Amino acid sequence: MFDVQVKRIHEYKRQLLNCLHVITLYNQIKSNPNANFTPRTVIIGGKAAPGYFLAKQIIKLISNVARVVNNDPEVGDKLKLVFLENYRVTLAEIVIPAADLSEQISTAGTEASGTGNMKLMLNGALTVGTLDGANAEILEEVGQDNIFIFGMTVDDVRKLKTSCYNPYSYYFTNPDLKKALDQIRDGFFSPDDPAQFRNIFHNLVSNDYYCILADFVSYVDTQKRISDLYQRPMEWAQLSLRNIAASGKFSSDRTVAEYARDIWNVEPNAIVLPTPLEKPLSPPVGVDM
Repeated sequence: MFDVQVKRIHEYKRQLLNCLHVITLYNQIKSNPNANFTPRTVIIGGKAAPGYFLAKQIIKLISNVARVVNNDPEVGDKLKLVFLENYRVTLAEIVIPAADLSEQISTAGTEASGTGNMKLMLNGALTVGTLDGANAEILEEVGQDNIFIFGMTVDDVRKLKTSCYNPYSYYFTNPDLKKALDQIRDGFFSPDDPAQFRNIFHNLVSNDYYCILADFVSYVDTQKRISDLYQRPMEWAQLSLRNIAASGKFSSDRTVAEYARDIWNVEPNAIVLPTPLEKPLSPPVGVDM
């Protein structure tokens, strides 16, 4: 499975949640290497703002986790993690058509209606995401059985924060989460500099503004459902085709027509363009061709 998250690196985009899931899968493989795991390649791409130190540390953590996972012979081809350097349009043209799973996992209430999830949907990727941004529109089009929605809603996030959210409680009560965070804190992924990622650990367990720990269990459970479904290729293909078929709403033709009708208040004007073999239209007066 090609599991893809390509977008700018930011705390609210929650690449850290994706990374914690990769670490959890790694630990599960190490503890039970003979279990039946769905092979998964997690692809993360994006850039950090020049002055955004924590975002750059997230990139460094992902790269270090990838180095450990990808070079562990016991893991083999069961799990790979790749960070795409200098992510740009030319890479998107390769990655997006190849994606099986589209990661749209921003904290509910933080995401604008972007187009990345639409591009991935149009190319047949299934979406795992929170009920936020354009994910809500995708849900309306494909139905709840053809998308993987997890985690808190906007109201849930608001209630959690107003009730004195304590991320430590999630850390102490979930063994998988605790082990992954302890590995980050204790230098398992940075043996040459054990303290390198401690600020990420402390930021998560003492603040966790974007509710990564609160959504961890729901995310991991949903990913397990996704892995199970991927082992049934005909069912997966059916969901993929339903997503492609339902993506018409997000076409530029529909968007332009709707803007013309509702915002610009203009009527379409039929123009017959000449074929390449016909004489081109005359240029406007005073314009040299």
